[in-house]
Amino acid sequence: MESPTPISTTRPTHHAKPRALALARFAILIAASAALNAFAQTATIYGSLGNFDVVNNTGEDACGFEVEMEGVASTTVVGTFSSQRYGPATVTPYTTGTVSGLRVRHESLDCSLNKTVAHPPGTPFGGTCYQWNVATYANAGCEHFGVHYNALTTNITARWLVADPARPGVNIPHDPPMAIAMPTYYIQPAVLANAEPVIVDVVEAPEPPEAPDRFGNAQWMKVFVRQLPREVALDELLTDNPLVVPMDATLLETDWQLIQADPPTSGAGGRNRGRHQGGSTLKATTRSVVRRYEMYAYTGVVDPVTNEALCADILCKVASAGEVGDFISANMTAVNVQGDFINVTKSGTGSGNVDSADKRIACGSKCVSPYAAGTAIALTARANSGSTFAGWTGACTGTAGCTVTVNGVSAVGAVFTAQSSGGGGTGGGSTGSGSTLKVNVSNSGTVTSNVGGINCGTACTATVAAGTVVTLTATPPAGKTFAGWSGVCVGTATTCAVTVSGSLSTKASFNK
Repeated sequence: MESPTPISTTRPTHHAKPRALALARFAILIAASAALNAFAQTATIYGSLGNFDVVNNTGEDACGFEVEMEGVASTTVVGTFSSQRYGPATVTPYTTGTVSGLRVRHESLDCSLNKTVAHPPGTPFGGTCYQWNVATYANAGCEHFGVHYNALTTNITARWLVADPARPGVNIPHDPPMAIAMPTYYIQPAVLANAEPVIVDVVEAPEPPEAPDRFGNAQWMKVFVRQLPREVALDELLTDNPLVVPMDATLLETDWQLIQADPPTSGAGGRNRGRHQGGSTLKATTRSVVRRYEMYAYTGVVDPVTNEALCADILCKVASAGEVGDFISANMTAVNVQGDFINVTKSGTGSGNVDSADKRIACGSKCVSPYAAGTAIALTARANSGSTFAGWTGACTGTAGCTVTVNGVSAVGAVFTAQSSGGGGTGGGSTGSGSTLKVNVSNSGTVTSNVGGINCGTACTATVAAGTVVTLTATPPAGKTFAGWSGVCVGTATTCAVTVSGSLSTKASFNK
């Protein structure tokens, strides 16, 4: 067995927990979707991450925490969240029979001095688990952990470590495992043309049955979700960061879903409460989908023989009075994602339309459309009467027709200039002289230029010679981030190079 590898980053993590059968079903589902639609829209997951707050409900002092991940190689582990009393984790490969994976273990060197006390039942814990909350941390009875890895796992188990009564100084995993929602994310291509791809999240019941004819322990789960126009960093996924982590009632996606593993002997006749599946339709501006999964103890009636939850509403679709117990865990997860789209913008003093050969872009009115990555799309610009097409920006150049090979968001700009008299048609046209570039900003922030004297804020328009290349730089104010450009500039990079021709404009948007 390899030696344990210390990992000392303070980055939190995402967890995935599909069963082998679930993986097979996902593969069938994706294959079926692709077969139904030769124009299936696509997207790419670039990293999934998360952090979880969890109470110590073992009834005794805990000496650490262990996350066991099946099917994960040590080379795929990026880091662990180490801003807690146990510090960096050790990562150790293991093999049990035919199953192999990694154990990520946070452990106290002296549990009498460094421990997580038992959480008092019936008391809240949200936000008290963080080391920087010095007034509550020592006696909160909860902690914050995370593992960041770039791999698919067939199972994941999280347990507190407690002192082994038979071997002083040795810590062992406590059973049953902790009830923490560990989602798996995958992309389900859209079946209909012009429909955005969907990112699906799947959560398996965290506590398996203890016997073949018994259900696992039941929990209530709530899910909150939001999409952001930027990638999310691991250390942003904290309960005390509501600007990133969705917790507001307006962001509630699933309210009080009961999740409980069916017994193995139930076959197809089980209640099928063992899995949660949701989905988010991706927009061209989405760069991350953030979810918060909250788990609460089920305190309603259970069958004394099978341990099946017998909810007051029969179907366990509504949490009735007396059925919701203590808050157990909150897993903050995010998946950084890039959909494959064409995004056309128009600018300049004139007007016109941009159309794709397949008619899915008719801009006009429809300027954004999803595609499968690698698809080649022919675009044509047509100026309206009294205007001239002055040229492409972004993924296209020149004044002729353009073919774009889709990869991520392929941003294309079309510049139309007003004619001094008559004119119209497609392509060509004079660029004129004394060209102007105008900048707008939203939600404060500034945009400056390398030439022309733009400092917007205050000076937002520059007049320069036609053909001048102006580089614009967007700078967000303290506490905010840059959301992206629109107009002649597109994308989310903070700089944009513009070849000024006629009168052009752009807008820089900043997150509130």
